[in-house]
Amino acid sequence: MEFFDNILLGFSTLFVPSRLFFCFLGTLIGTVVGVLPGIGPAGAISLLLPVTFSLDPTTGIIMLAGIYYGCMYGGSTTSILVNIPGEAASTVTCLDGYQMARQGRAGAALGISAFGSFIAGTIGVVGLMLLTPLLTKFAVAFGPPEYFALMFCGLSILIYLASGSVLKAVIMAVVGIFLGVIGLDITTGIPRFTYGSLTLFDGVGIVPVVMGLFGIAEVLDSIERPTQQEVVKADLSHLLPTRDDWKASAGPILRGSVVGFFLGILPGGTATAATFASYALEKKLSKHPERFGQGTIEGVAAPEAANNAAVTGAFIPLISLGIPTNPVMAMMLGALIVGGVQPGPLFIKERPDIFWGVIASMYLGNLMLLILNLPLIPLWVKILRIPMSVLAPLITLFCMIGCLSLNGNYVEVLIMVLFGILGFVFRKFEYEAAPLVFGMILSSPIENKLRQSLLMSEGSFGIFFTRPIALFFMAVGLTFFLLPVLQYLWSRRRSA
Repeated sequence: MEFFDNILLGFSTLFVPSRLFFCFLGTLIGTVVGVLPGIGPAGAISLLLPVTFSLDPTTGIIMLAGIYYGCMYGGSTTSILVNIPGEAASTVTCLDGYQMARQGRAGAALGISAFGSFIAGTIGVVGLMLLTPLLTKFAVAFGPPEYFALMFCGLSILIYLASGSVLKAVIMAVVGIFLGVIGLDITTGIPRFTYGSLTLFDGVGIVPVVMGLFGIAEVLDSIERPTQQEVVKADLSHLLPTRDDWKASAGPILRGSVVGFFLGILPGGTATAATFASYALEKKLSKHPERFGQGTIEGVAAPEAANNAAVTGAFIPLISLGIPTNPVMAMMLGALIVGGVQPGPLFIKERPDIFWGVIASMYLGNLMLLILNLPLIPLWVKILRIPMSVLAPLITLFCMIGCLSLNGNYVEVLIMVLFGILGFVFRKFEYEAAPLVFGMILSSPIENKLRQSLLMSEGSFGIFFTRPIALFFMAVGLTFFLLPVLQYLWSRRRSA
């Protein structure tokens, strides 16, 4: 009975006019951002993060969650019709989705993408609802050493999974950790690296940094490399998948949902990794693997299901442990903390209205997205034709308004512009921004838990290797941290 009471609590929390409006607004914005190439969920959430500070925490996180999984829905439209991923997690969809569009089956590809995303999102919400309370009970056993080991493990996995050089990812993570320690020391109150600036006494704000790295940098990149987007002219009248389409896609959707959900839970796991893993699994299980990349519907259904399920799975460690698994979750953690809410083992017990309200919003949000995506696909096609010369000034304006609305401090606008330029330079030299943001968000809790652990052990680092849970996470983290070095040494030995 308690389970059904909690669900009723969630829907009673959600069914307030303002929250229903922001749930719809989040899914709509997320879909539009997913359709527009290059911006992605991190950029959209960084732009709208200041808006949530004026809302109550429940409404704010409902809106941000809607943007996140809405981006996963919208990204498939661009991948299928333009062969440009709307965001990174839709990259794999280009392989078969665009080929289907060229063969005159764009409607079937878009339809199975929408239905597969809806099914996977629903499965993910059920998993979130069932697993989060169980993990919360397990997390009560966590002390400072376990939390430090878990965060170290997540940072190591994120660095290892970086798409480019691991060394570059380590450098970016270290830069992020350094940015996170700027300001007053959390224990002694002594200023660190502030150089007399009153703005830096409170530290470098996460919002100006992410707006610069993802918003301004994207504008600068688009100015340097203008691209002509050619939308495939295809028949969009038959959006409902046929019986044969469902027969071919049912298994991939279910398998993609499971793979994506559990990869989303892992520290450092991303929706992008989930799509590649699900696509590789379907290709391996298929009786005709040679058809992948030629326009097979399984190649669209599996990754689209995986990326939506991964988004839902990523909420589990955030809510139960207070640990973000990717930069988007890190920004959501920041939004909750600003709202006076601290995710962790006691979160569900202390704030059940937020947890079950978000669960209810995901059920409704997935339904909203299904209704939005199918009838409005012709509208999304028109949006795709908006030139970047129009979008770039608007993105810049929204970034500046959002940054200035935080504290009315022009110095933070300068910080945003600085990181926009740095973000552009990072892209030129293939340095990923994600490890920097992740390191910056985790810097303060890592330092805090490390100090608490060393106080408990009277300065001995052995405390991280004598407690079973901490030892497990440290072992996994060290393995992923040292694996690139071992691979490099092994490759040199083989070449010699």
